[in-house]
Amino acid sequence: MSILATNKRANFDYEISETFEAGLVLFGHEVKSIKSSHISLKGAFITISKTAKNLPELYLANSYVSPYKYAGKLKDYKPDRPRKLLLSKKEINYLIGKKKEQGLTLIPTKIYTKKGLIKLEFGVGRGKRKYEKREDIKNRDIDRELKTLAKTRN
Repeated sequence: MSILATNKRANFDYEISETFEAGLVLFGHEVKSIKSSHISLKGAFITISKTAKNLPELYLANSYVSPYKYAGKLKDYKPDRPRKLLLSKKEINYLIGKKKEQGLTLIPTKIYTKKGLIKLEFGVGRGKRKYEKREDIKNRDIDRELKTLAKTRN
């Protein structure tokens, strides 16, 4: 498993309680581009929409996959188009129930390869408040100072 991209803001802005793994529906040139780490999850989120048969589907929205440089001219290619997530019906229904709970949202955390396939890890999270973020920064600074003090004493 090799990690191709991470969403660094996900753990800072959200308190993630559960994580899930999903496949992605991609074009061939998008697969090549993602495998060469030309993807950004900054500001990405997961949406739920209904199909013509009234079945729910999940989509990765606002992620940016830059065009593959060796693919030539790509007509009508949108780098930030929504990409369908591949999950079972049971998982989709569970996630819809979780999303209906107050304040919970679906956040992509990282994209990686697993047995040659591209997978997306996303979590169910609740947005942190400003004071919680400040507290995290404060704890991180304290840990950093303790590590530097421990190094100087050795």
